Amino acid sequence: MQRYFDSILIAFLVLQSNQVFSEIYPSKALRLIVPWSAGSGTDMMSRTLAIKLSDALGQQVVVDNRGGAGAIIGTELAAKSPTDGYTLYIGGSPSMAISPALYGKVGYDSIKDFSPVSLISQFYNALSIHPSVSAKNVKDLISIAKARPGELMMGSAGNGSTSHLAGELFKKMTQINMVHIPYKSGGQLVIGVLLGEAHLSFSPVSTGLPHARNGKLIMLGVSSSKRIPSIPDMPTIAESVPGYDYSGWQGLLVPSSTSQYIITRLHLAILKAIATQEFKEYLAREGSELVGSTPTQFAIFIQVEVKKNADLVKAAGLKP
Repeated sequence: MQRYFDSILIAFLVLQSNQVFSEIYPSKALRLIVPWSAGSGTDMMSRTLAIKLSDALGQQVVVDNRGGAGAIIGTELAAKSPTDGYTLYIGGSPSMAISPALYGKVGYDSIKDFSPVSLISQFYNALSIHPSVSAKNVKDLISIAKARPGELMMGSAGNGSTSHLAGELFKKMTQINMVHIPYKSGGQLVIGVLLGEAHLSFSPVSTGLPHARNGKLIMLGVSSSKRIPSIPDMPTIAESVPGYDYSGWQGLLVPSSTSQYIITRLHLAILKAIATQEFKEYLAREGSELVGSTPTQFAIFIQVEVKKNADLVKAAGLKP
């Protein structure tokens, strides 16, 4: 009987401590580590998110850009940060799933070193070609590539980037041979295709769309499994290559061992932030899809992504 009363007392004290904690957290500004340089797509999304997250939490959320080494530098920093709830991290497919598979040893474990809060969005790549490539659709491009093995140049934003992996998956599923040309950034990739240095690329929809509208690039399809609402007339690659589906993603995480209370508090705040009309409109303009998830759903999602990209890196024989 005494143990019963002791249990009730402990539960009461925990509830009381959570109530007190809820009144003071967060009591100061929070740092949001973005493992990409200022001006990148993830950085722009993170800054838009930070404004809405600040409103939801009642404290300023400050973006801290820590780019470099394929997002490894910023990710390692986030993994080793204090677990007091004041360091947040924007993780994505390159940092959490691709880099560990490509480099083998990185200074963090994507699953063990982080506690997921919520998946935020998924973004897709567009298969874009230079006008000199006489293809009107994806099937035309496949026919041209098979007739000219090893001649077409496929640009990417860098070895192991989402644009690279999207292209490798396309090559694997269509059994075509194209030469990979890695650029140093997404911006340089677009310029490379515009100049005709590369015949095609799988670059983010948002970067290719303006050039497609003025006729300097031709977008043949998007890498999503279904058509994107913001550009409903654009077919998916899967309509020509059944089963093709490749997306990048972004989500909010904190260092592992962060208390469950903090994770729950942040989860409610992030759902409120991404539900705002301004954030939805931003994602729509970028050709991204708003997701949102529970921490458990996001954890499962990461596990699937880690395995999928590891298998793809291995099958493609990619090396750093």
